[in-house]
Amino acid sequence: MANEGLHADIRQLAGVGEKRAAAFLRLHISTLGELLSHYPRTYENRKTCKKIIELQNEETTCIKAVVFSAVKTSVIRKNLRVHTVRVSDGTGFLDLVWFNNRFLEQRLKKGETYVFYGKVRLSPKKQMQTPLFELPDKQKQTGRIFPVYPLTEGLTDAIVADCVEQALALCRDAIPDSLPRSVREAYELCTLEFALQNIHFPTDRRAYEAARRRLAFEELFLFQTALFSLKERRSAQSVALMTASPAPFVTSLPFSLTGAQQRVIREIATDLKGGTAMNRLVCGDVGSGKTAVAAAAVYIAVKSGYQAAFMAPTEILATQHYKGLSAFFAEHGIKLELLLGSMTAAARKKALARLASGEADVAIGTHALLSENVHFKALGLAVTDEQHRFGVSQRRTLSDKGDNPHVLVMSATPIPRTLALIIYGDLDVSLIDELPPGRQTIDTFTVTEAYRKRIYAFIEKELAAGRQAYIVCPLVEENGTPELQAATEYAKTLQKDVFHKRRIGLLHGKMKGAEKDAVMAEFKNGDIDLLVATSVIEVGVDVPNATVMLIENAERFGLSQLHQLRGRIGRGSFKSYCILMNRSRQEAAGARLQIMREQSDGFKIAEEDLKQRGPGEFFGTRQHGLPGFKIANLFTDMALLKETTRAAQDFTEGKIAYTSDEFVLLSDKINALFDNRVTFS
Repeated sequence: MANEGLHADIRQLAGVGEKRAAAFLRLHISTLGELLSHYPRTYENRKTCKKIIELQNEETTCIKAVVFSAVKTSVIRKNLRVHTVRVSDGTGFLDLVWFNNRFLEQRLKKGETYVFYGKVRLSPKKQMQTPLFELPDKQKQTGRIFPVYPLTEGLTDAIVADCVEQALALCRDAIPDSLPRSVREAYELCTLEFALQNIHFPTDRRAYEAARRRLAFEELFLFQTALFSLKERRSAQSVALMTASPAPFVTSLPFSLTGAQQRVIREIATDLKGGTAMNRLVCGDVGSGKTAVAAAAVYIAVKSGYQAAFMAPTEILATQHYKGLSAFFAEHGIKLELLLGSMTAAARKKALARLASGEADVAIGTHALLSENVHFKALGLAVTDEQHRFGVSQRRTLSDKGDNPHVLVMSATPIPRTLALIIYGDLDVSLIDELPPGRQTIDTFTVTEAYRKRIYAFIEKELAAGRQAYIVCPLVEENGTPELQAATEYAKTLQKDVFHKRRIGLLHGKMKGAEKDAVMAEFKNGDIDLLVATSVIEVGVDVPNATVMLIENAERFGLSQLHQLRGRIGRGSFKSYCILMNRSRQEAAGARLQIMREQSDGFKIAEEDLKQRGPGEFFGTRQHGLPGFKIANLFTDMALLKETTRAAQDFTEGKIAYTSDEFVLLSDKINALFDNRVTFS
């Protein structure tokens, strides 16, 4: 099948009509190519059969046995029928049990031999519940290593596996391989055809490992090749030289910088003096002092004769930066301009004029800075706060406001250094891995539902003392999952039944930006005692008076997200407390949350988060600047990362040969990752 076959509609497969196609679409699958890249999440070994006498309790396995008795059906209650049949393989007997399977008697024949696959229980009776079964000469789901897929309602593993087999058969003769032959040979990688066949239906462990290595290599290679290409393109451009010293600014600060802050400022100053545009990520834990470092960069730019832009994700955070930087620069004659979407037309017009004329040195704002009518006289530095809230294209739009300005992006998501250097391959990475002295530790507790009344009493005690509190929920509105606290209904219940004397506010992601900013401003000003919110507050405003945070269904959040949320409190002089409500009965959930009790280092928490959840959930979706990896794991594939880093660099520098056809395939895949065109040297 030709290349366009991979783009063929999934409905051309046998058994896929409109209803099943809609189910596949919920998994973001509409073409054969998307189906083939829907990789199994695990596998079940259904190759070998065990003897009944060898069966162990709770094991899932195959047996090959003869149906010894007719199907017996019992009516337990209305709408519940239990079907049992006894089988034997000569070493013992086993009872098989199904529920409400009305066609069972027609499909199972006494005296016939079948292969059964299911979970065994030895107590109180030796039985296997709801096993699947096939005739020995017609095996499709047994007698092999069988894939287990991410599913949705209307799809089963058997349905997906059957569709994948059809797609492989249709596309087998001409699956385009985007990895150049020279790369495959240099790194001993199998072909894409072999990889796809054996990632879905591996013949053995060696075949699976070869397939997975090949597919993970390709994902990482494509991503890193794109990043190296972007970096190479930038290095060829001329850039403004900024030679002013940050020393006067640092000396004027009302506090001493940590060693980590001083080191990062030196790295930034060196970049600004060079002949290449700075593209640096400053990554630090909550409260590590990233803003002061960014302010030093702004100071250098302005004192070197250029303007700076400082973009934040929300109006209230932009306003907070405006106030903070105004205080920093008060004695240095640096003029700041605040640019927000909510400004009046007259105020906006004046602000734009001051930026265009150069009267204003620094623009601080939200996405409003990206508007077409925002012009600078001499933009030399673009700073983006909380970079994961902005996509690659948004950062580029801000940079395009100047003539190849220096770029500084900041992130409060702590990332292990080696990993950060690879993930942000288009950026140089600085880590602020040291907290200022005196930063208080937040006491963290994990509790169950049994403690709820005591927790509410504790929150009331803090409110009565004049403090404020957050309650964080994983949902906005009720969705039929009763164990999850929904912010809107929960806020009403708390106001009516628990904290009826307190002023309760509500904040969630479905609110408009102006609404969110207004609520957060009320909370910051003390007009709200208790703020019920979703995780939208994980990147937010300093409220020094907030001392308690209760996180409902904490087991539903990632560790790094919990750490970010916890960082909203403990920002003043008062003792602060984070309470994690665990409503899961699973032992693993409690053990995971225990890490939050024992650990306050964001970098160590991030490592645990990566181990447990993988990079896809940890870093978020593509609109936040990173592509999702379907099979590569940025934490466990460190050895492979080193190989792909070397391969991508060699390829970008022209040290690896490729044909024109290979180039087209490769560049098309790379451009699908990012909203830009890349070029190779």
